[in-house]
Amino acid sequence: MTQRIGYAAGAFDLFHVGHLNILRHAKEQCDVLIAGVVSDDMLRANKGITPIVPEAERVEIVSAVKFVDHAHLETVPNKIDVWRQLRFTHFFKGDDWRGTERGIQLERDFNEVGVQVVYFPYTAHTSSTVLRRALDAILTGAAAEASISA
Repeated sequence: MTQRIGYAAGAFDLFHVGHLNILRHAKEQCDVLIAGVVSDDMLRANKGITPIVPEAERVEIVSAVKFVDHAHLETVPNKIDVWRQLRFTHFFKGDDWRGTERGIQLERDFNEVGVQVVYFPYTAHTSSTVLRRALDAILTGAAAEASISA
């Protein structure tokens, strides 16, 4: 039997239960799980965001998760280029990508090299975007309160 090598990529910024769920479910479907941690530069270039937690710390956090066999700092924009580096057999993604233009292209690209794309339910109630907004609101409120006190 061929070893199933899984790859689950993400920013993993403000690590939360949705991240943990993806990694847990991914590990259940493969023998070896590599977690791709998208670099600070790639997040700025592709998503226009600067992570709150620096990449070295995000890699350390993800490495410590018991479901992860190896954490990989992702520094290239194309997932096929990542596959060329790591040669995984399964790619795991949240189902918010299913049926989207990017998801369909990802499936085509991986199909050409024999990688199976597996979708998991997206944890809508907890996301880094929601956490980031809450943190921004707290910081904005604190700044407004400080200027009133001054």
